[in-house]
Amino acid sequence: MSVIIGFIILIVILVLIFISMYNSLVQLRNQVKNAWSQIDVQLKRRYDLIPNLLETVKGYAAHEKETFQNVVEARSKAMGANSIQEKSSAENAFSGAISKFLLVVENYPELKANENFMMLMEELTSTENKISFSRQAYNDSVLFYNNKIEMMPSNIIAGMFNFTKETFFEVENKVERENPKVKF
Repeated sequence: MSVIIGFIILIVILVLIFISMYNSLVQLRNQVKNAWSQIDVQLKRRYDLIPNLLETVKGYAAHEKETFQNVVEARSKAMGANSIQEKSSAENAFSGAISKFLLVVENYPELKANENFMMLMEELTSTENKISFSRQAYNDSVLFYNNKIEMMPSNIIAGMFNFTKETFFEVENKVERENPKVKF
């Protein structure tokens, strides 16, 4: 009789461990999805801010039309990207277009003194910082989730229920990974 009770207790413990691991994997997968949505929230903020910034600058730099067009096109491509890889690639291109745009702005000292422009630049800087933080939080969530689905014993449950690895948000442009050169 005690062997049967011991066997039943062992089965109950194993079922509870199984349920706990499964729930943990679901929770981690949802954290990854939430972290990705936080990136989307910040990107949406950036997409909304950029047209205002462009309009402010256009008045000062009417002959820089190509630079403005590049930012608008990059913004459209970034907004239309669906997968994480497409979004990552489009965001890298968008960041490059914004960098070129900011170089154009450097040539217009009267623009930098404009109160609306200063306010928009402050918002853009804040948004870029939030995007950077959101990307880091997303990658941290992906790392934890991917580790969990690859490590024993949770990898068995992950395999049984088709939990798959998530993709990191990475910088694709090798130039952006290099240290910037500051010249005075």
